[in-house]
Amino acid sequence: MITEALTFFTPDTQESEGAFFFDTGISCGFPSPADDFKQERISLDKELIKNKEATFFARVSGQSMIGAGLDDNDLLVIDRSIAPTNNKIAVCFLDGEFTVKRLRVENDGVWLQPENPDYQPIQITSENNFIIWGIVTNVIKKL
Repeated sequence: MITEALTFFTPDTQESEGAFFFDTGISCGFPSPADDFKQERISLDKELIKNKEATFFARVSGQSMIGAGLDDNDLLVIDRSIAPTNNKIAVCFLDGEFTVKRLRVENDGVWLQPENPDYQPIQITSENNFIIWGIVTNVIKKL
């Protein structure tokens, strides 16, 4: 049984000016003088989306990927144009439900590997209705 639910969104394709971006890096140690920063605008769409037509967002519901940094209510950036390969984190359609797991491709087949020890890997067999829907490229978190 799959325990995640994903809510999908499409990116807004309207051009925006973006938010202000301070291109100096932010120190985690002692603060740097305020007059040393350069202010520009940055578009998160341009930073996070490489292929607009193939990119979607989905909100995670579940705990099976917490070891990979994907927590409940995180927003995933998913690119359907990226080839699925071993060790990629993928959004998959499995037996009528969407799930997000790490792909594990081995000689004995394809596995969907959770990143939480409370969940078991899922081996894909010929009996499964299985599609790799897209590859997760980024995660957006609320703190």
